[in-house]
This record gives sequence, C-alpha cells and structure tokens, in this order.
Amino acid sequence: MLFKVKHALARHFSTSLRYASSSKSVPQQQISKLLIANRGEIACRVMRTANRLGIQTVAVFSDADERSLHTRMANEAYNIGPPASQQSYLRGEKILEVAKRAGCQAIHPGYGFLSENVEFAELCQREGVIFIGPPASAIRDMGIKSTSKHIMSDAGVPIINGYHGEDQSDERLIAEAKIIGFPLMIKAVRGGGGKGMRIAETEADFMAALQSARTESEKAFGDSSMLLERYVRSPRHVEVQVFADHFGNAVYLYERDCSVQRRHQKIIEEAPAPGLSEELRVQLGEAAVRAAKAVNYVGAGTVEFILDKEDLSFHFMEMNTRLQVEHPITEMITGTDLVEWQIKVASGEPLPFSQEQIRKRGHAFEARIYAEDPAGGFLPGAGPLDYLSTPEPSATTRVETGVRQGDEVSIHYDPMIAKLVVWGENRSSALQLLIEQLRNYQIAGLQTNINFLIDLARHGHFQAADVHTGFIDQHMDTLFPVKTIPEEKIAQMAVAYVLNENASTRRQSLARNSPFDLELNFRPNYTPTRSFRLKVGEKERQVEVKSSGEEGFEVRVDGAGWMPVKATRKPHENRFVLQTNINGHVSCFNTVIENGSIALYDDSGLTSAELVQPKFLNADGALDGAATGSVMAPMPGVLDKVFVKPGDSVKAGTPLAVLIAMKMEHVLKAATDGVVKAVPNAEGSNVKKGAVLVSFETN
Repeated sequence: MLFKVKHALARHFSTSLRYASSSKSVPQQQISKLLIANRGEIACRVMRTANRLGIQTVAVFSDADERSLHTRMANEAYNIGPPASQQSYLRGEKILEVAKRAGCQAIHPGYGFLSENVEFAELCQREGVIFIGPPASAIRDMGIKSTSKHIMSDAGVPIINGYHGEDQSDERLIAEAKIIGFPLMIKAVRGGGGKGMRIAETEADFMAALQSARTESEKAFGDSSMLLERYVRSPRHVEVQVFADHFGNAVYLYERDCSVQRRHQKIIEEAPAPGLSEELRVQLGEAAVRAAKAVNYVGAGTVEFILDKEDLSFHFMEMNTRLQVEHPITEMITGTDLVEWQIKVASGEPLPFSQEQIRKRGHAFEARIYAEDPAGGFLPGAGPLDYLSTPEPSATTRVETGVRQGDEVSIHYDPMIAKLVVWGENRSSALQLLIEQLRNYQIAGLQTNINFLIDLARHGHFQAADVHTGFIDQHMDTLFPVKTIPEEKIAQMAVAYVLNENASTRRQSLARNSPFDLELNFRPNYTPTRSFRLKVGEKERQVEVKSSGEEGFEVRVDGAGWMPVKATRKPHENRFVLQTNINGHVSCFNTVIENGSIALYDDSGLTSAELVQPKFLNADGALDGAATGSVMAPMPGVLDKVFVKPGDSVKAGTPLAVLIAMKMEHVLKAATDGVVKAVPNAEGSNVKKGAVLVSFETN
C-alpha cells in the first residue's frame, strides 16, 4: 500500500510540474472509445485497462475468431475478413474504416500485425484517428535495422559490427560476410519475433541460410532485405523498457532478461535482469533513453541489447516500437500499468513519473505457454482446449490469455495460449512461485510446453541465473532426459480409465433405465477384469485391471506382478480427482479423460497416455497410416509450396514441400532416395497434423 501511495503522490506533483514547465503545444484529445486492432491475449489485455479507465472498446475479428474471448469482452465487435491475417488483421484501411464508423478516437495496435506498420500509422494520422504508438518517423527509423544502426551510432549507443547496406546482391552479401567472419547472424531488415533470422556457422552454410531468411521475411514483412551481424556465441538478450511523451520527457523502467529462447523466440523472461550491478543497470537505461530521444520517440518502446555473458559489454540490437509481449513483468516490479500510460500519453498527457520517481521492487517471471512439441524441435501445434484450468489470479500471479476452455488454438495465428506472470520479493521466491503455478496450469486436448517450462525452471543452471541465448541447446540432454514412467503411474492411469468408463456406462444405463445393467455392472466396486494397451510416450504398455473388494483393484503392467490399488473417484466439472493408495503411498491429483486420452496432473506436471485402438487394413492392404516413405505434416498448417510431382526421382535431403504453420516456414525434405508416387494435397490447402503431403516408393 505504501508503495502505491508514494507513486500516487509522485504522479500528482510530477504532472503539475510538467504541465507548468512545458512550453510545447500538444493537442489534447480525450479518448472515450478505443478500437483494438489485434486479437487474442493482447486485445483482452488492452480491454481490461480501457474498461477500468471508463473507455469503451471495439474489437475486430476474422472469421476464425468470431467466438473468441476478445470479441466477447469488447463493447462492440466487427468482422474484417477471412482467417488469413493478410485478409483480416493486416488490412489497415478496413480497420481504420471500422474505427471511424464506430466513432473511435484512437486505435491501439497491440503487438505484431500493424503495430510497427509505418503506412498504417501515417494513414491514422491523415484520417485524424490517434495511433497509440510512436510517430511514423520513429517506426520507420527503428523498423529498418540498417537505418537504426546508423542513428544509434551517431547517438553514442554501442552497436555490433556488421553490414547494414542497401546493396542486397548475393555477391555483396557474401563478400561482407567474409569480412565479418563466421559464425554470423543473417537478419531481416524489417524483422521481429525471430522471423527472417538465420545463423550461418560457415561460409558453406551462408547461401542456403540467406535464401531461407529472405523467403520468410518476404512472407512476414513484405520485404526481403537482409543485414549481417557478428554472432556472439554466448550472448544474453537484455532489453530496456522506455517510455516518452510529447513534451520531450523520456524514462526507462529498468530491464528484462529474455535470454532463454527457442527458434530465436523468447520463451521465458524475467525482470530485473539477474547479476547486473546497479551501475550497469543505469548505463543500459541511459543508453536506451538516448536511443529513444534520437528518433523523437513517443509512447512505449523497448531497446534490445546483446550483453556479452563474459565481460558484460553491451551492444544495441534493435528497438521494438510497440508494447512488448513481456511488458507485464516490468509492470510487476514497478507498480505501473503501461497500457494506461500509452493511452494517456497518446491523449496528450505528460509522463506520470520522472526517472527519479521510478523504483523497482522484487522480481518477476513470465513464462509463455504455447501449443507446441518441445521434444520435437518445438514445432507449433493447434487444436481444441478440451480442458483448461489456470492458477487463481492474485497480487503475485497474473494469467494473461485470450482463450477459454473449449476454444481452439488456430493454425492461422501464433500458437501462444497464455502468459503466466508471477512476482516475488526476490528471484528465488519468484522462481519457486513460478514452478508452483506452472503445475497449476492444466491443459488437455493438445500438446503444450508446460512440462518443459517446469523442467526448465527447475534446471540448476537456470536456478543459478546462468543464462544465455544458447541455453536450451547447451543443456539439451538435461532438459530433455529420457523419462521412464514408473509402473505405479501407469497403474493410476489404468484405474482412472476403468473408473471413468464405469461411471460413463452407469450414466448411460440410468438414462435407459436398465435395471439389468445396474444389477450386473454396478454392484459396489464391481468391475470385470479388463485388458487393454496404453501408449505412454512412444512405448505401448499392456495393462490388466480387476476388482478386489472395497474401493480396491489389482493392476498388472506388461505381465509383471499384480499391484494392489485403492482408488476413489470424486467427480468435478470436466474432470475428476483421483486418490490412490499404492503400497501405502497416497496420491491425489486431477484427472481428465477424453476420447481415449488420459491426462493426470500432479507435482510433475502432466502425464498422459492414449488408449491403443485396434488397427485395420486399408483398401491397399496396408495398415492405416501413411505408406512407407511418405512425408507427413508434422503439424497443422497451410501447404504453401510443393516442389515435386508424381514420377519425379528424389534423393535423400531433397526439399519436397513448404508448410506454413503459426507464421513460420517449415521446409520438408525426403528422408531417403525414391520416386514420387502421389501428392494428395494441392498448394494452398489447409492440412492436419499427420496428413500425407508426398508419398513415394523407396529405391
């Protein structure tokens, strides 16, 4: 409470001083109605603050998002087109038309989509609608990485050695790459979010990496221009939150460490960055403010630095001219609402605090919860959220999400389900809370990275804050250990399945009013001996379950000895709590069973199994599934390109097709030599995970 009172008093006096001291004329416009030009989690986030400020909100949605949470939260919602973002959320003119029709004074772009689109910011200005973001000139200067490097150098902000020139010919780029030396980073000039970014370890890797980065950048940003930079092998990714107003005031709100990444995309962030001296913190913050002032910045921005893990020297990487995904951890340690700041600064108000009045307190973590397969290279996924239970929000825990139970993670957009944000008095207490709340985040229906996040947060090197951008690659063996599921856990899942099946059959019999069924099958604790197979991980296990008296069962796994199990099933909505007693060890955990899938949630996170169904021959006499040599979709997506046709001979490693999923490009290659037999799906088709894209006969 004292923390909030001090901030309120500081805000009162600093606001008075700024209005009195500023001689610059800034147009004042009250925002009473706001359009959010985005979807999902960030749209909901902006709406919550706007509602608290008494501002009406207008949502836009694609056909895929008609029933989404953000459309339900808004006061009004308008359809803007088909699911593909190019035909909906990237249609700036259409969105501006909706804003004017709905009587909105301002548009908040969130992050991604149009948030750093110069043309859209200029269009809003011409049409007299406030764009809640920096001036278009600042977006242009900082959005083009080559331009930003020159501006930062002139402003005295350290930059990393590289090539940022306009000559984009292959010959010039390979020549510059040789001068810089390998390994080096190839980055899209207009890039962000890890898209259009590749690492060339050697000269031999360079051209393939360059072409891949160009293709991805063209699709994501409409620009294939690249820059080259020296690649720091063990860097930390440290970024500084800055904020500026129309009166020339600019402040920093300390830094965040975003070093632990996969596919060059952040997965877990913390604030403040661990292991930095207060002197270094000030140096980073002041460099970030110089960067913002160099482009006459207004609003929220993030200046990203590469921090050498060894000597702690830092170099400017880029500036994100928008609100960052990870902004909540800054809010947690500074007691601020950055969306409120954005709205009020865009309305013409000065910053609420001076630099001296901004204080950091405690430590915060953000874990990004994704639909993806960590063990399978973090390939993104999609599908229904059949079961969703989140931690209880509190003063120390935030759940930032745009989905509810029953919603679907779409193939058309980013696979992030939520952001789990926690705060503690220090790093160790915040990390302990993060682990606990990750265990309390329970999802069934599609694969997520929650178990991986638990393992990562428990990892000794992460606990010791020994982090850098290659953390996951360096610790691959310990982050992805071969896990053996104990027989006791398999017994628990088997009993859960049998109890759930019996309860379901009982409900059906009651509905049929069949006393015969009730007499035979539902005497107390009666169950016949059941035998079935469960697939746990990649291994199939033979399980037998039989009744043995009051709440008792005996379970045998793979023909081993019988285990006595006492079990109690307590139904809850969409789940049940299962309590078991195996050899004197009592366990209690949530259980969700849906369509033959069994999910148990306990202190280890999620343990899941699938009931193995009998396989049948198809019309060709082969087992169900892809023919030998088929290349299948590793995730749901859009089949963007097919490079082969029936009759073509291919060699192992030959690119066969390109799949676009979750805004990322995935090139699928032949595993062996062979001849193409069939290409069942046309370019542009939406395909499900496991769909055969190219089948061929092996030589």
